[in-house]
Amino acid sequence: MQLELRHLEAVCRIAEAGSLGLAARRLGVSQPALSAQLRRIERVAGGELFVRTQHGVEPTSLGQFVLGKARRVLNEMDALGAESRAFVTGRPLRLGCILLVLVDGLLEQTDLAMSEQEITVDLEHSATALLRMLGAGKYDAVAYGEVNEHEVPLPVGVMARTLIPKEPFCIRMSAGHSLAEREAIDLADLSDESWMTLVEDDDGGPEALVEACAKAGFVPSLRYRITDRKMHYGLIAAGRAISLSQPTAPYAQGTVLRPLVGTPITGRIRLAWNRSTVSAGQAELLYRAAARAYLANVDNNPFHRTWWDARPELHPALE
Repeated sequence: MQLELRHLEAVCRIAEAGSLGLAARRLGVSQPALSAQLRRIERVAGGELFVRTQHGVEPTSLGQFVLGKARRVLNEMDALGAESRAFVTGRPLRLGCILLVLVDGLLEQTDLAMSEQEITVDLEHSATALLRMLGAGKYDAVAYGEVNEHEVPLPVGVMARTLIPKEPFCIRMSAGHSLAEREAIDLADLSDESWMTLVEDDDGGPEALVEACAKAGFVPSLRYRITDRKMHYGLIAAGRAISLSQPTAPYAQGTVLRPLVGTPITGRIRLAWNRSTVSAGQAELLYRAAARAYLANVDNNPFHRTWWDARPELHPALE
């Protein structure tokens, strides 16, 4: 057997994940299949590349040597693809997103930061499908969210960078709701409400909501799943539903946003890109554009500005 790029990718993913199980999930294969592949790679390399510890797996001295070579080869192949792509005229950078608050601002910021690069943008409703399409080549880069500890597996050949490691989900409710005057809402006080479920159903959001409500002593009534923003806000303004919301969400007539006591549900925003079509420089420009788009919305709600200013360790790196 000769080593191929997919074998080098597998070795790097195992090292990054620190466990065969997590690496297998990220690669989209079963753990037994990855274990068998690793044994074949080790036979070619001439020895064990990883040893098991109480914390997972760690590279051996031979493993460290192979990892260094593997990363160098993969980086060169990525650079070859991305730099070759720059010579192809008329081909835009294809960006995919789920419906995040920052999307509108991201379009403006990418136009400013990458004015010489044509960019196309599509919206999807599934974070998993978005990453799968990135791996399949439909997109060059994507912006997506994850809720609580949920992690969407990354396809082979994809790099990801966390833009916002944590933001507190809040509640959007009618301005006439009996709880609307409170500064913060206890989740247990929402047990009799009808809920607007999250549009994305594979980012960990529905599970996080159900789990948080269970801890508060009730099962949420998930009545509506509506993607049209006008109808979504209209039902809430009429008092027919409440919903989880990003804390950077804008004002909608007849509704208010309130934080949840104890912050039981949090979100995370990430960027991912295909290493063969997006250069390191382009990835950095996308990161900065997305960061500026997010920061432009922090003042939409005073409670989030207060929360955000108290946690500088969560702020995106723009220096």
